[in-house]
Amino acid sequence: MIQDFVRRLGIDHPLLLAPMAGETAKPALAIAVSNAGALGALGGAYMAPQALRDAIRAIRAGTQRPFHINLFSPQPWSADQTKMAAYRAELGKAHAELGLGAPDLPNTYQESFEAQFAVVLEEAPPVFSTTFGTLTPDQVAALKARNILVIGTATTVAEARMQEAAGVDAILAQGAEAGGHRGSFLDSVEHSLVGTMALVPQIVSAVKLPVIAAGGIGDGRGIAAALCLGASAVAMGTSFLLAEEMALSPGYKALLQSERAESTALTRVFSGRHARGIRNAFLDRMAGRDDIIPDFPVANAMSKAMRGAASKSGQTDYQSLWAGQAARLARPEPAAAIVARLLAEARQALQTRF
Repeated sequence: MIQDFVRRLGIDHPLLLAPMAGETAKPALAIAVSNAGALGALGGAYMAPQALRDAIRAIRAGTQRPFHINLFSPQPWSADQTKMAAYRAELGKAHAELGLGAPDLPNTYQESFEAQFAVVLEEAPPVFSTTFGTLTPDQVAALKARNILVIGTATTVAEARMQEAAGVDAILAQGAEAGGHRGSFLDSVEHSLVGTMALVPQIVSAVKLPVIAAGGIGDGRGIAAALCLGASAVAMGTSFLLAEEMALSPGYKALLQSERAESTALTRVFSGRHARGIRNAFLDRMAGRDDIIPDFPVANAMSKAMRGAASKSGQTDYQSLWAGQAARLARPEPAAAIVARLLAEARQALQTRF
């Protein structure tokens, strides 16, 4: 199954870069990972349609190898005015500490999924995935008509079954240890926090599709374990946050290499949707304040100015420092060296005998 899936993807190794959006969505990293024989990826959820088109074309210009584009499936949300006012007041305190003016209310809260999806169909990246939900049968059929392999994200067995019913080609099983946003969509996040070691074999047994393991896999030992559990490939994001091609702020990279990276938490305080990141002052100050945090994408749009200013000024206490629970295993290396090291570690682990 592993080699069949690797050949189907057109890559050399059962390793995928997890699609990361926002500050981490850079074509250079996707290009480097693809050129190293793994599957490069880019999260385009926050990109305007033309920016997404430009990014896809930049990746295609930099590599002749397959790559992967991810978008967020649309989910219901509301702009609760009471919550927005309370959240804006808390943001105002952070703005004052950062030397910013009072936070403005955004004109728009998110990009049009339909317009982004149209770009994907037109540009036809080799692989496409969604997080936060499923695609419609017509959307899956449209992707397959363009010879695009489709991956659906699942955090529970029930979600995996729904993705399979929707017609996807593979399931990305996102364990509770994963950094960034949770992909849960059928039940609450609290009821969907299944660890990778428990989630992967259950999904492998429940569906007839290839399963990609993700979440808390930080080195080759984790890759070997996931493959032994029945995964056909592994997706890793946090392990590439220190790659030379990753344009993170220096403060963010410094924290990833410190003991602070050993303490991550799930939080809604930055985006309105549960995501795992390194704990900082804003996260801790807002702990237990879910009652005032607007839905995603409202909170995400409202906090954008704070997060951007903090990144530029090195004030990591006001950044969303997304990272998985194995963040301390990441190393600062070129992406190609990271791929080579991870694969060497996995081969060594798989040769271990009892």
